Amino acid sequence: MPANTDAEATDSAAGAEATDAPADPDTDTADAPTDSAAGPETAAGSTARETSAAAVAADGRRDVVIVGGGVAGLTAGVFTARAGFDTLVVNDGESILRRNAHLENFPGFPAGVNARLFADMLEAQATRNGCDLLARRVTALRKTDDGFVVGTEGDGADGEPTTVAADRVVAASWSDADYLDGLDVEIRDAGSKRYLGSDDLGRTSVEGLYVAGRLAERYHQAVVAAGHGAQTALTLIHDSDAPFYNDWVTPEGYFTDRGREVPPGCEEIDERERRARERESMAAMGEYFSEPHPDRQRTHPSLVDDDVGRLPEE
Repeated sequence: MPANTDAEATDSAAGAEATDAPADPDTDTADAPTDSAAGPETAAGSTARETSAAAVAADGRRDVVIVGGGVAGLTAGVFTARAGFDTLVVNDGESILRRNAHLENFPGFPAGVNARLFADMLEAQATRNGCDLLARRVTALRKTDDGFVVGTEGDGADGEPTTVAADRVVAASWSDADYLDGLDVEIRDAGSKRYLGSDDLGRTSVEGLYVAGRLAERYHQAVVAAGHGAQTALTLIHDSDAPFYNDWVTPEGYFTDRGREVPPGCEEIDERERRARERESMAAMGEYFSEPHPDRQRTHPSLVDDDVGRLPEE
């Protein structure tokens, strides 16, 4: 991995990419959200969009396919998509995160946060920044001369399986690893759990295949999964032909006023744009937190007579 060329340029998801067009000097944008180049799901209360199997097939090859839409997989997707990689997240079922009664220990939420709301927000963040989501179960992963072919089962609607070609794959599923059995990778069986071997940065022994989160035998905490998902994604980006990547939004002039070019993946924004993004984030968070989450609480499915493990209504 190339060395960081600026000790101050830490990785951050502090802001979404801005549009390339400068702010209209005749329009005061400080009090209104701006449209983001990331897509229409940018306004307050935005929700994640799901991609149809037909759309996935029509799109053809992807730069990155991420298997698993929990905290690690979605966080990895945020970083790969923001770096310009065409990213598809394939997910089956719900993340265990949604069973939490209240997520208490994730940084940035002093009083904790509803875990299902947090999961919704993370999905929306991933799609806002360019990820596509596909609700399918991955059943096979095959290595090819120029990447991978990801195979999924039918979704019950058209009944047809889907295959997606990808340059690189991030395995972030938990605890399913059966789709990896056809590859020459190290898998450790631990009772009902399986773990995929990797180096310290998320690389497996198969070139182009990475692993993130609990499947990599990291601690079972949301913040650890998020951190490892980001680290694995940055490893993937740095292993590609892309210039060294920093995901960082800086004040106007931070680099250029020192006679330096803005590093790849960074941007400088002026005060008007900064205030516009701040207002947009405040509006979005206000709407997300305006009402209790509507979903009934989940528990382990084996504990209640309900197909998705919901606690009885009061």
